[in-house]
Amino acid sequence: MAYAPSAITPPIGVKDAGAPPPADRQDRTILIVDDEESIRWLFADCLGSRYYCTTAANADEALAALAKEPFALVLADVSMPGLSGVELLRRIVTQYPDTAVIMISGIDRTQRVLDAVRIGAFDYLIKPIDLDVLEISVERALERRKLLNDARRYKQDLERRNSELARRKTELERLQAQIVHSEKMASLGQLAAGVAHELNNPAGFIYGNMDFLGESVEAIERLLTLYDSANLSEATRAQVQALKEEIDYENTLSDLRSIVMDCREGAERIKSVVQNLRTFSRLDEADYKQVDIHEGIDSTVRLLSRYYSGGRIRLVREYGELPQVDCYAGQLNQVWMNLLANAAQAVEQAGGGEVTIQTYVERETVMVAVSDTGIGIAPEHLRKIFDPFFTTKPVGEGTGLGLSVTYSIVERHGGFIRVRSRPGQGTTFVVGLPKEGVKKQ
Repeated sequence: MAYAPSAITPPIGVKDAGAPPPADRQDRTILIVDDEESIRWLFADCLGSRYYCTTAANADEALAALAKEPFALVLADVSMPGLSGVELLRRIVTQYPDTAVIMISGIDRTQRVLDAVRIGAFDYLIKPIDLDVLEISVERALERRKLLNDARRYKQDLERRNSELARRKTELERLQAQIVHSEKMASLGQLAAGVAHELNNPAGFIYGNMDFLGESVEAIERLLTLYDSANLSEATRAQVQALKEEIDYENTLSDLRSIVMDCREGAERIKSVVQNLRTFSRLDEADYKQVDIHEGIDSTVRLLSRYYSGGRIRLVREYGELPQVDCYAGQLNQVWMNLLANAAQAVEQAGGGEVTIQTYVERETVMVAVSDTGIGIAPEHLRKIFDPFFTTKPVGEGTGLGLSVTYSIVERHGGFIRVRSRPGQGTTFVVGLPKEGVKKQ
């Protein structure tokens, strides 16, 4: 019977009832390759009751059959006209690694056996072959193939499960970071409310009274000046002069004016701190609303004056024209706080330098870039900086939540945050926020 590629050839003397069930076909298909037709049919007759057998007269027909459907096992003669069985083995190992191969030869040479096994053959049988030995070898080859396939599937399943566990772990860490962030924001709100309340009232009446005090000092000074020009007796004038010298009258007046000015400036500073704190935490603006990004950045810079007013860090503002953005202003101000504080610390560790804030619009996105000339971030740390609790700071100096919380806030606003850094040269964080904002959450 002529070979038809991919067609199942019924073995001689085998009844249909003895064929394996269709569901088992994929793992029990055998391709028999030999240039002698009698051997092909002998093997097919021997194996046909348990396996699906297809035959091929040479390597080219075998490759054509393999290209059309998968085979679990190939029985290949070593010596064939045209492409040899060894070359066929190489092709199968390279192109069809899921297919097992048993080599068959009439030449018993140890080196040839070793070469075939090294290339990837499961077994090497010498003609004439005991059919019982053939069946055992085929069974063992298919069992080994099944074990390897099961192991591969198990590995893939394990990798999938590990990937799922990693995803769930990441999600859990994100949720934990959000919880910490929520608690932190609540604590910050309570702290800001307490500080604002405690400072605002006394600062208010001190600031209000300073104008009255200044006016009173000026009035008393006018009165004393009038007394100086009055027609007093020599004895009285001598007493007045002695008292002036005793209290250092001229310097006291000057000091009094300076004290009033200093107190007024101090009251204004307290008032400014309270206002900046309220602007930063938005205690009176907790709703989702339109805000000025520049206003939030500037108020945050003022709160970080301990970094930016010492002279070692030069702050450069390159502000563009920005529309107002729908957001939770207090949360975005925490983003600016984290980025600007980190930038300042990096520059300080480098011995001084520059921090630049750039704002611009790119298509439908408001962009804020914070760049520094600090120590930079090591490449092995760069991919971890947004992970919760990851920090390179010494114990007690950082919780590893700043950038994780920053990432969560930006993500909540429908934006993105990117970072580029080179050790020893500096770092740039770029935050993008949609111009139209996102639906209130």
